[in-house]
Amino acid sequence: MAKQTKALIATLKRALKAHGTTYAEVAKALGLSEASVKRLFSTYQLSLDRLDEICQLIGMEISDLVKQMDEHDGRIERLSVEQEREIANDLTLLLITVCVLNRWTLDDILRVHKLDKHSCIQKLAHLDRLKIIDLLPKNRIKLKIAANFNWIENGPIQQFFQQRIAAEYFSTRFQGEDESLLVLNGMLSKSSNQAFQRRMQRLAREFEEFNREDVALDFDKRHGATVIIAIRGWRYGLFKDGVV
Repeated sequence: MAKQTKALIATLKRALKAHGTTYAEVAKALGLSEASVKRLFSTYQLSLDRLDEICQLIGMEISDLVKQMDEHDGRIERLSVEQEREIANDLTLLLITVCVLNRWTLDDILRVHKLDKHSCIQKLAHLDRLKIIDLLPKNRIKLKIAANFNWIENGPIQQFFQQRIAAEYFSTRFQGEDESLLVLNGMLSKSSNQAFQRRMQRLAREFEEFNREDVALDFDKRHGATVIIAIRGWRYGLFKDGVV
């Protein structure tokens, strides 16, 4: 059972209590017995769909619940522009930041990347000052970011990846067993587009949940994976002037 899941459901319980919502009312909304609802809460077996239904019952989104959980734990949701710029301007610091966000230990970082141990510890101390991690005794790393931590939209980190990484990311045929590329075209109403974006956010949360759960596995059983989820109104440039 992921610690994050327990914390999220504990936050949901507090939110239900604050709204004066009973288990009986939750049971009615889910079409279940009250005993079944109590069992779901006690065993922490709430699916994302049911979690979403309960949040809707009290006028919340799952993102609101996650924010409450992180505020309760004192975790940060994002850095300032200046802090992101510090990281983006130092490639070694950026590399180590990505590693710790993926829950690597110091030994993992040194084993995979040819970095000087002293310099690496200095970079970790820098991340400690930015409050991304707590650097504990024996150089153990404790993440302090929120579950919904994100880089600033169009901020220094996103700009760096868009400018330096995007072309390299797509320079493959996506035919490996650990690769997949889907390109969809359609015409959506504004409401359908917004609903689809909410589902994109849910998919991103599922990815992060897998990422957290797999920390329990040996390091050599985990492999780097980068997911880009995007939607925009777009026509391929060649089509704009009727050129095919």
